[in-house]
Amino acid sequence: MSQPNRHAGEKLIATNKQARRLYEFLEVLEAGLVLMGSELKSLREGRVNFMDGYVRFYRDEAWLTGVHIAPYANAGMDPHDPTRDRKLLLHHREIDKLQALAAQKGLTVVPVRLYFKNGRVKLEIALGKGKNVHDRRDDIKARDLNRDMARQLADFKRK
Repeated sequence: MSQPNRHAGEKLIATNKQARRLYEFLEVLEAGLVLMGSELKSLREGRVNFMDGYVRFYRDEAWLTGVHIAPYANAGMDPHDPTRDRKLLLHHREIDKLQALAAQKGLTVVPVRLYFKNGRVKLEIALGKGKNVHDRRDDIKARDLNRDMARQLADFKRK
């Protein structure tokens, strides 16, 4: 069974559905993650929650903050901290560019999608501008109109 938005050689772990609802994406990047072994095992089980996840910049490095990766049941004596900050693997020019853009008012870097690509965990991050209530209402209205048009077109074709 194929999944929508699935690219060749990728296995989807989780998506941040709230990000698309709350932000308008201006730019999207792929980043690697520095993980512990028990975190990787937990990700293979799909036990991740984006809740209030975002990317922050500290000492010319990008860090994923607020993403909850559940502890692995068989981790042994020393399981990982579920909400610890995780380092993102990006080129310096990408970090500098994102940091400069995120410093602007109203822009933030949010995690969008977590997936395996060629055996490695990758995180899709996006530079997002927060939507206001009217933008969200416009999105809902457009989605409803498209759905109604598709239904009417399908009814027309059947007749």
